[in-house]
Amino acid sequence: MKAIRGATQITENSEAAISAGVQELLVAILKANSLTTSDVISVLLTSTSDLTAAFPAAGAREVGFGQIPLLGSVELDVPGALARVIRVMLYVETELERSQINHIYLHAAANLRRDIAQ
Repeated sequence: MKAIRGATQITENSEAAISAGVQELLVAILKANSLTTSDVISVLLTSTSDLTAAFPAAGAREVGFGQIPLLGSVELDVPGALARVIRVMLYVETELERSQINHIYLHAAANLRRDIAQ
């Protein structure tokens, strides 16, 4: 079992933007790591406190994560932190070594973890 991180910044606090952002991020993570949803054990999703229009997990269910345990939470509201960010941590079954895992950071969220972002 391995954990894969990722994050994205979305353009606005709307149901459509939250759903599209989560879907883009999850699909990119699966593709970059040659995984399918059947390899996913569970997903932790967090969002910044300015994203209130929808649950990120709802968007995940729309792209095949309906049978996967999903847990959502709110990030700490740290002054000066990047706004409108959704973060994920996927726990997956994979033979990849840690050094082979591709952590995906999209849009302005790429600035959050330059050390591991692909």
